[in-house]
Amino acid sequence: MLESSPALATLTPMFRQYHALKRDHPGAILLFRMGDFYEMFFEDAQEASRLLDLTLTARGKGTDNVAPMCGFPHHQLDAYTAKLVTRGRRVAVCEQTEDPRKAKGLVRREVVRIVTPGTVLDPGQLDPKDNAWIAGVAVAGGLLGAAFLDASTGDFLAWQAPEGVDGWEALADRLAAFGPREIVFPEGFPWSEAFRGARAQDALLTECEPFGFTPGAAGERLGRQFNVASLDGFGLRDRPAAVAAAGGLLGYAQETQRSALEHVEQVLTHEPSQALLLDPATRRNLEIERSLRHGGAEGSLYSAMDETVTAPGGRLLRRWLLAPLTDPSGIAARHDAVEEFTGEPMRADLREALRAVHDVERLAARAVAGTAHPRDLAALRASLRALPALTGSLSASRATLLRETASALDPLEDLAEHLERGLADDPPAGAREGGVIRDGFHGELDELRGIRRDGRATIAEIEGRERADTGIASLKVRYTKVFGYYIEVSKANLHLVPERFRRKQTIAGGERYVTDELQDYQDKVLHAQERIEVLEYALFQELRGEVAARAARVKRTARAIAQLDVLASFAETAVLRGYRRPKVDGGTALLLRGARHPVVERTLPARAFVPNDTVLDAAGKAIAILTGPNMGGKSTYLRQVAQLVLLAQAGSFVPAEEAALGVADRIFCRVGASDSLAEGQSTFMVEMTETANILHHATAKSLVLLDEIGRGTSTFDGLSIAWAVVEQLHGRAGGAPRTLFATHYHELTELAVELPGVVNWRMAVRERGDQVVFLHRVEEGAADRSYGIHVARLAGVPAAVVARAGEILLNLEKDEFGKDGLPRRARKRGQPQQGQFALFPAEAEDVGAAEVLAELRAADPARLTPLEALTLLDAWRRRLRGDA
Repeated sequence: MLESSPALATLTPMFRQYHALKRDHPGAILLFRMGDFYEMFFEDAQEASRLLDLTLTARGKGTDNVAPMCGFPHHQLDAYTAKLVTRGRRVAVCEQTEDPRKAKGLVRREVVRIVTPGTVLDPGQLDPKDNAWIAGVAVAGGLLGAAFLDASTGDFLAWQAPEGVDGWEALADRLAAFGPREIVFPEGFPWSEAFRGARAQDALLTECEPFGFTPGAAGERLGRQFNVASLDGFGLRDRPAAVAAAGGLLGYAQETQRSALEHVEQVLTHEPSQALLLDPATRRNLEIERSLRHGGAEGSLYSAMDETVTAPGGRLLRRWLLAPLTDPSGIAARHDAVEEFTGEPMRADLREALRAVHDVERLAARAVAGTAHPRDLAALRASLRALPALTGSLSASRATLLRETASALDPLEDLAEHLERGLADDPPAGAREGGVIRDGFHGELDELRGIRRDGRATIAEIEGRERADTGIASLKVRYTKVFGYYIEVSKANLHLVPERFRRKQTIAGGERYVTDELQDYQDKVLHAQERIEVLEYALFQELRGEVAARAARVKRTARAIAQLDVLASFAETAVLRGYRRPKVDGGTALLLRGARHPVVERTLPARAFVPNDTVLDAAGKAIAILTGPNMGGKSTYLRQVAQLVLLAQAGSFVPAEEAALGVADRIFCRVGASDSLAEGQSTFMVEMTETANILHHATAKSLVLLDEIGRGTSTFDGLSIAWAVVEQLHGRAGGAPRTLFATHYHELTELAVELPGVVNWRMAVRERGDQVVFLHRVEEGAADRSYGIHVARLAGVPAAVVARAGEILLNLEKDEFGKDGLPRRARKRGQPQQGQFALFPAEAEDVGAAEVLAELRAADPARLTPLEALTLLDAWRRRLRGDA
């Protein structure tokens, strides 16, 4: 430890100060403010120089205390902090907390905030249309709890695993749903290393002192934050694990931000069961947030539906798509609002007003944290100017939800007026650059600015008067940063210099002098500039404090803005793409007429997408076996049905001529699979795990989408599993879930004959010679072929391989294969087709076959000699042929 090193006593006061601060923040890279630079020393410097590509130098060269050092200018703080945090590092920002010009001895320094992946507030490090969650986890009362906080917006949720469920599985699902950047947990938290590695691969894991995660301490902290005596009003009664996680997380956020986080004015109980449930596999397979093809937002449902014009609206749209409603009345309220917005000019006027609204939610959060810049306040001011235009046309709306949302819009006139009076029209980016405060806002500031502004005229007046008094026509008053103001006289006129001139400097062409008047004026001007800088920064801090004091009101207004934006976005999409209002009730039917895929149709020319119908009902034909070729559109169709149900319950209109559906409690989508190498799971294991989840949790109100179940194992194993899965879904107590089961196992189509709730559908194909045309249309009936060889030809497989595959396929289709599914004899290329001897030929099936089988079962090969066995086999053969 450096503190116990004998060299510690020889360190300079500055380095002793540095080590004291570093000791208080272990594990963080300390950015140590020195003048106009942030410096890093020792191990921090070595690591940061590598991560930030900075030149590594040293301080104290030639002494016994050489310190590796690197740094960057203070105005690059946000950029370099972002790089460190992106690489998973914690950063402690240490500022000079007193004026160096007034400090007696060493300048006082303090860590003003700690930046971690989960507590980032800088807009350059945040996706404006996505929440930046940090999670806290705890255990209390034998149950697991979690809390989720977005410090940049103040959104705060608490959750506790229900009794009677696998708490670890439920916790893993919640962490996957929120995708936190950082997870904080108390020292000794009992999770396994396997769970930590599998469920939090992309999150920074931060261990904390455990006391703050106890229900008692956590409850007290939450009570102080929200100024309440009981947390019952937040739904946290008898939820000790949720309280422990929320209080511990809030304490960590306050510690890192060095702030009370006034914009976090409530904690909401997170109840996943109150929304349509989407497990991680379903969220991934439905491509709600990102495309499976390239992993980005492009090609996702969110991207296709996002017509929002504000950052809070974009974030809310994402949350609505990930947690659609299950209450028909709540869904209808959203549909009513969307329907009213489809009319012009209301929607256009609202969206135009919304375009002037900045991310006020995050602006308020930065004000609370003390990191808001002058231009942040200017953006907030511009947003407040737009608020009156939002409420005017909505107060008389027919839609209840629109009227309620409009009434929740706080225009914040007091804050708007204060910012208008105090903040300059076009303030600079930095609070210490000058020009932040408007003229006329503060009397002393105006006076000081007048002194600075009138300086040239005053100097010209002094210069003219001195020329007249001395008779030196060439006399000049000049200024340099080194000498300040001075009078310059040429050599030819030195005899005219009066005694009151005090010589300052001799130059080649003459002499430089100062006077009492000039010295007094210089002191006044320099004092004015210094005072302007101090006063203007103090006034800016007061303005920022006014915003912070109203952060809760700003946040509530931001929520209303976001809701209006999403509803108007749904309406914009409906009008632009011909979406219709769905009918949603509490039944179990699913009717879609002329339905289209909301993402795929955007990539095709107008009217090029082939619409399809879907009719299912848990009380009748609940399960559809969908067969057809690859490239026929089965997977697209499955995702299309699920996405339309999801959109309808989120409150959107849908791309269909007609849509009527009973509310789904869950959507299960097992479309495609991939190895999970991090968890040691193969494709088939992942497939079976996801299938097991469906069989354990699906109800008659669920929507189940299964694609190619069983393909990851042998043909007979896969077919058997797929068959049993359909039977199990069909026979569920309470009714079968509405299910689409896409498969290449054509044998499954027999289930439509055996089970009354099963129906066969197929992807339409038309053959033209040896060519096929995929119509991408769903029709009744079962497909009899998979057309895999045709797809291989379209994919560019060499012609010789395609031809050979055709020969082998013909061989297999001639029944030349065994019970194990393998061909008994795969002919060589070009070999003529030959018949395969059958043990029981079809023409002999009714001639003694039963007796032969009975004798075969009774025979004991262990007791037969080879000759007896051959004799017996020859007798059976002749009897079956009818020779005996």
